[in-house]
Amino acid sequence: MKQSEINKLTITELQEKLGEFKKSYADLKMAHAISSLEKPIQLRNVRRTIARLACELTKRELQ
Repeated sequence: MKQSEINKLTITELQEKLGEFKKSYADLKMAHAISSLEKPIQLRNVRRTIARLACELTKRELQ
């Protein structure tokens, strides 16, 4: 998810997306622990998206 897409979301949508991506990350990590992923770069991409969402959420809550 790109930063421009994240900027368009509301606070509730940000929280929902953050929850979805955290669950997705946990699932990917579990799958990777059991057997190697076809695209292990997915872990990094999801982790970075989680960070972007969390950062934007914090920024909006502080305003």
